[in-house]
Order: sequence, then structure tokens, then C-alpha cells
Amino acid sequence: MKLIAASANSTGATGQNVIELANDADPLALTLDGVDRIDLNFPKFTDGRAFSQAFLLHRRLGFRGEIRATGDVLVDQLAQMERSGFDVAVLRADQDMAIAQRVLAAYPGYGVGKYQGDAIDIQPHFVSAATSAVA
Repeated sequence: MKLIAASANSTGATGQNVIELANDADPLALTLDGVDRIDLNFPKFTDGRAFSQAFLLHRRLGFRGEIRATGDVLVDQLAQMERSGFDVAVLRADQDMAIAQRVLAAYPGYGVGKYQGDAIDIQPHFVSAATSAVA
């Protein structure tokens, strides 16, 4: 997952078709043709509706563009964001980038060789390995 400091984030993406989706909007109602990036907002860190939106966009709608977390994004949320389908997180201004990078590095089991499925890779690693061994 790519991390961006709040001060480095620009809302206007040059040359990209970007949708800013409110956290109470239904992603299933979107037309995704030609969309490069979808910004999902966390108005408060306690409001997790954007997690569900990211999961729906990635898993059920097959969106393969960038899904970006914006708003009240804390380092504590990063591992779950990555598992829910977010590609980029724009950290809240008071969040430390070095700590955020350490948080993501602390959960390597969610990446290659992981033991649980998520929004990106449905099958856990051991199922893929067992299937390969049988074939």
C-alpha cells in the first residue's frame, strides 16, 4: 500500500478520471467505465463504511483502478485498509509517516505468502500451494 502525507495530497488528479465517493453512497450504483481512481472518505476514524465500499468495489464490481483512503485516516487502520482493497492511504496531518510504514511492515502475513484471504486475494496461500501440488 502506498502512503501519502496529508500535506502532499492533491485532490485534482491530472489526466485521471477520479470519483470522490461519499461514505454513504452506494458503490453498486456507479458506472466505472474509464474511472482510474476512486477516493473513499473517512469523515471520522470511527466511521468504517469506506471499508465496505472498498471491498465492494474491488471484489464484487471488479474495479482494478486505484482505491484511495482520504479524510480521518489513522495509522491504526492501515492493515485493515490494505486487506479491504485500498491501494493508497492519505494520512491525517498529525500522523507520522515513519510509524505508518512500520505498521504496514509489521503485518507481512497479509502480503505474498499470506495465510488468510482478503479483498485482493480470495484464496489463502496454503490453498493455492495445495492446488499447485495436486496439479
